[in-house]
Amino acid sequence: MFVTVEGVEGAGKSTLVAGLASALRRRGVDPVVTREPGGTPLGERVRALFLDPEAAIDPLAEALLMAASRAQLVRSVIRPALARGTLVLCDRFWDASVAYQGYGRRLGADVVIELNRIATEGINPDLTLLLEVPEDEARRRMRARSGDLDRMELESEAFHRRVAEGYAALAERFAERFVVLDAREAPETLVSAAVAAIERRGGVLPGAAR
Repeated sequence: MFVTVEGVEGAGKSTLVAGLASALRRRGVDPVVTREPGGTPLGERVRALFLDPEAAIDPLAEALLMAASRAQLVRSVIRPALARGTLVLCDRFWDASVAYQGYGRRLGADVVIELNRIATEGINPDLTLLLEVPEDEARRRMRARSGDLDRMELESEAFHRRVAEGYAALAERFAERFVVLDAREAPETLVSAAVAAIERRGGVLPGAAR
């Protein structure tokens, strides 16, 4: 089973991924946990460039960078893990490119979807957990972070608004695999909801945690 976690900046994706991975392990499921951009040596180098505030990257080049990182991740990590019957948990996947480059950068959703269909050889998530957070709360969370903001976090409010609109459109377009969660809920509540969503799709055998 292939599970992805999506959301705008400040939604709490990394926190949910870590909590969900721990919950799955307590139930005897040892997932492969990865992230985008990143997850491979090549992907991590792309990530460093992609998030560098000093980098000036054309929108199409940005989408192609993400697709290259994703192609490597699919071939090196995701496809082999799925072939072994392992649950894969990924912090972002191609929905992020549609939201950020398709909507945020205005490249167009269908253009980015087609680009990523080629990059992933048609691999799609079985379940996508979308963390929705109000715009003002997302900004508050970003301001509260320690350290400097990265290139995407520094984008305009209008850009982040378009990204959120992109995610909402994706959740409607691919409703069969999207589960929308309120990012304002407590972390343990979100983890429980995520486990329940996986179980509804047969990804985890029901029963007490080990």
